[in-house]
Amino acid sequence: MATANALNVEDFDPAEWKIGREGRQWRGEEFDKRINQAPEKIEYRGGIFYYDSERLTVLAMLLENLGIDTAVQLGNLEDWKAAIANRERATSRHNED
Repeated sequence: MATANALNVEDFDPAEWKIGREGRQWRGEEFDKRINQAPEKIEYRGGIFYYDSERLTVLAMLLENLGIDTAVQLGNLEDWKAAIANRERATSRHNED
């Protein structure tokens, strides 16, 4: 499965999400908005969900609720560090343009 570029997936806007180190609950209008953004059903086709936008939406929902500190406990710490370093390099190149 290819790695999704969250900044370039149709029907997904990373700026909509408030993902922090600590998880949080949704309330009021935000709760209603998030529930309406969730895919209607779970489909499996080579992975969970069919479209990257659905995968990213559910991932963002979980990250908002659980927080980054919980997420980084999954997987290899060196992989997390390498991914962050790649993002920092890409961001600095983008800012130089």
